[in-house]
Amino acid sequence: MNYVPDKTKIAKRIGRMFADGDLINLGIGLPTLVGNYIPKGVDVTLQSENGFTGLGAEPDPENLNPNLVNAGGVPVSIVPGAAFFDSSTSFGIIRGGHLDYTVLGVLEADQQGNLANYMIPGKMVPGMGGAMDLLTGAKTVIAATVHFDKHGLSKMVKECTLPLTAAGEVDIIVTDLGLFEIGAGGFLLKEYFAPATPEWISEKTRADIIISDECAEYRF
Repeated sequence: MNYVPDKTKIAKRIGRMFADGDLINLGIGLPTLVGNYIPKGVDVTLQSENGFTGLGAEPDPENLNPNLVNAGGVPVSIVPGAAFFDSSTSFGIIRGGHLDYTVLGVLEADQQGNLANYMIPGKMVPGMGGAMDLLTGAKTVIAATVHFDKHGLSKMVKECTLPLTAAGEVDIIVTDLGLFEIGAGGFLLKEYFAPATPEWISEKTRADIIISDECAEYRF
């Protein structure tokens, strides 16, 4: 199979996982794309850890406000009913267990539900931000990533080698090849995204893949 990274598949699939009333935090980078793909008619609230709820879709370039940014410093839009507050309130929401979901990026994720997403040894990084709080505070943690790194190796591994952001907190992983849950003895493949097949995904992933009996192609 000729693999071409596709972040849009990831964002679209995650955007369709939510239900009316959900409170969701989207991490910086790829996870912010999810806000563009929440279906019309699904009433959710998106939180930005730098101090507001009511995050909207990516603004048009001619209408963006450079002073209104998400936690990654990227200009965003807001929706009617948005609320702004200080950092202590924002992290009170996160640490208090009020988030239904958080969506976070990945450097490595392993089959024990561990996540490494903030540091590569020897490289300068800005720090982990709120990722540690989000991983331990949200009711459901979704890891979002393209399946392979720049060296062509899967980011899903048997055991993380990079410094952990949190241990055993990941519930679901969505890559551009499929949707996985953390299962006993490996990653449980629940859905695959064509043209990938379950067999090809299993062959190319540096971890144990268990193909669910209900595994099926997800159609976008």
